[in-house]
Amino acid sequence: MRVEGEIEVDAPRDAVFSRLSDARFFASCIDGVSELTEIDPTHYSASFATKIAYMRFNFKVNVEMSRVVPPETIEAKVEGTPMGVVGRLTATAATRLTEAGGKTGIHYAIDAILAGKLGSIGQPVLKAKAKEMEKQFAQRLLKAFASGPESKS
Repeated sequence: MRVEGEIEVDAPRDAVFSRLSDARFFASCIDGVSELTEIDPTHYSASFATKIAYMRFNFKVNVEMSRVVPPETIEAKVEGTPMGVVGRLTATAATRLTEAGGKTGIHYAIDAILAGKLGSIGQPVLKAKAKEMEKQFAQRLLKAFASGPESKS
């Protein structure tokens, strides 16, 4: 499943890059992420809880920041295992930042594969959940930059 889009933030590209490359800030924009732990500067583990259709899932996830090119590119690999359910989540995410007129365009693409029982849920249901999460992420990100690029949320 592929999800891609763009968010425009009223802040300079350097400031947006700085915030997005901060794992704690990034995780704060994703509903359901908790227990974020830095393993080393490019590897993290976390818990992720979400509801898909009528089922609730809790994942243990590992994230690798696979490519970081300031101030324009952030790429990551995510692998997760749901607790209590047979399956696996694997995703790659690529983010590219562009600047125009003091604003920053965040162009993103996420390729996700759900295997096992998770994969049997069905693409339309998973796509709807992905769109919901995308909207929540954008709202939190925009709110964090609403009072200036250095505001803490």
